[in-house]
Amino acid sequence: MTPFPREAFKPLVPYVPDPRPVPWDLSDNTNLWGTHPAALEALRNATEDDLARYPTGYGDRLKESVAESVGVGPECVATDCGSDDLLDSAFRAACDPGERVAFPVPTFSMIPLLTRMNDLDTDPVEPPRDWREKGSLLPPVDRLLEGDPSAVYVCSPNNPTGEVAPREWIEALLDAAAAEGGPVVVVDEAYAEFDERSFLADAPHRKRVVVTRTLSKAYGLAGLRVGYGVGDPELIHEIEKSRGPYKVGRLSEACAVAALADREGWTSRVTDEVRTNRKALVQALEERGLRPLPSGSNFLLLPVADGARVAEGIRAHGVAVRPLPDLPGVGDGLRITVGPWEGMERLLEAVDQVLAPASQEASGG
Repeated sequence: MTPFPREAFKPLVPYVPDPRPVPWDLSDNTNLWGTHPAALEALRNATEDDLARYPTGYGDRLKESVAESVGVGPECVATDCGSDDLLDSAFRAACDPGERVAFPVPTFSMIPLLTRMNDLDTDPVEPPRDWREKGSLLPPVDRLLEGDPSAVYVCSPNNPTGEVAPREWIEALLDAAAAEGGPVVVVDEAYAEFDERSFLADAPHRKRVVVTRTLSKAYGLAGLRVGYGVGDPELIHEIEKSRGPYKVGRLSEACAVAALADREGWTSRVTDEVRTNRKALVQALEERGLRPLPSGSNFLLLPVADGARVAEGIRAHGVAVRPLPDLPGVGDGLRITVGPWEGMERLLEAVDQVLAPASQEASGG
């Protein structure tokens, strides 16, 4: 008999975010401008059936909305309970137990957990040693494909570094994957709205790639858990078989459809402000002798020495940031969500208090 708990599950622990409230929480990359007004209006117009009846099996209205915005057919779209769930379904559809998933590190912390949950082997590919000179933490494409993985995962803009994968790098990966027996490539674009470089429209024309998105970030719907993926219809069909029905609730779907339409341009205004504040925050941190990594997302990664201590010191001044210890190639870092400038000023005041000039010099990474 299979032992209980499963060997693969023994090292896993539930995810528990820090519950301590602070005036400015810059730790989770959610939308600090709030939620899309059209989604709130859809919520106010909810009916009894929206709570009492099951949703459509596979988010039909949301599929049509995404398909229209991307310019593809609904058969090219999968929906799910947040993009995490879609990633989970994609790995399960692409890989048999014991097969391997390759991915550059550092990257989204859920990826090693999702692979372990699905009884898959992982191949975390570390950045090149000269990544600072090259200006990219991404490994060579051929290194990702060594050993014939069944799936390759890439996050762009990458969480937690903010790096946007160059188009030619992604194209080289997809071209290699298109070969007979090549891996399924999962491109996670959870933060793409903050950079606007995307492979979403390309995905249906490639046989073995799915591009995933979420409405948790730019659209401010993290509390509703809505995600979607775009790809070749055959691959989307397999992902939906893996995902199962009823994953997107009726209210979540109604709010997501309303937000995606963005008729008043709310999301565009927010993403513009994120880019403006991100640039100003980078400049302010660099003026303090710090070296945040280039970012195409709604957050920055700031390398610091003894990140946990620094994060705790910043929290004591009313601002939460996410400490990330011992990141491959980077060392300790703080992930800082970009929000309204009032919050950025509070962050900078805390940084001035916590990081003395000498430690600022040492924090360059």
